[in-house]
Amino acid sequence: MAFNRTVLSDVSLEVKPNEIFGFIGLNGQGKTTLIKIILDLLDCDNGEVEIFGVPCALPQARKKICYLPEKFQPSIHQKGEEFLRFVLGFYGKKFDAEKAHQTCENLDLPFAVLSQKISGYSKGMTQKLGLMAVFLSEAELVILDEPMSGLDPKARIALKRELISYKNSGKTIFFSSHILSDMDEICDTIAVLNNSKITYHGSPQGFKTKHQEDNLDKAFLAEIGIR
Repeated sequence: MAFNRTVLSDVSLEVKPNEIFGFIGLNGQGKTTLIKIILDLLDCDNGEVEIFGVPCALPQARKKICYLPEKFQPSIHQKGEEFLRFVLGFYGKKFDAEKAHQTCENLDLPFAVLSQKISGYSKGMTQKLGLMAVFLSEAELVILDEPMSGLDPKARIALKRELISYKNSGKTIFFSSHILSDMDEICDTIAVLNNSKITYHGSPQGFKTKHQEDNLDKAFLAEIGIR
């Protein structure tokens, strides 16, 4: 409940290992709230969340997760490499320049900017730095809230390739986005949140078939009652 309003009701989801799972919903429907519950940043009135069979409140569950919020704001006083070293320390990893260089190439981010202060980064560069931290963490489950935010079309294409590569390495990806064409392209499974409830949970193709539409945007509008 939030200010006597039900934000989420009777939500039941299963995200399978080694899949890309897309979470769809209008602003204010509770997507970020659910992500915060999964991360144990918010309590729910009832129910439970397990991560790889472990209650989400336990440290052994959280150590398998890397999260990138929608409004990612690292310390502007750090250099890019300093930030990456800081994050990787939580995962018991050291900064590997070779891996970082490859990830920079994959995300179309000049490697040289890692030696510069974040205060001089553009919004897109800052977003790519956060995504670098996620991929370099090699976490079993990554949770991304609007990861395409701030990225131009070229960078979005690069990110989609990297997400698929990360999944192919045996990892699991859960992300929310308003860019449904991206979800249609890379997601194995999607869930639609509408009026506080999950109204669809299945494949992107199944969702389009349900509404007899040829793309997710049109299918989503039909799902929420807009034709």
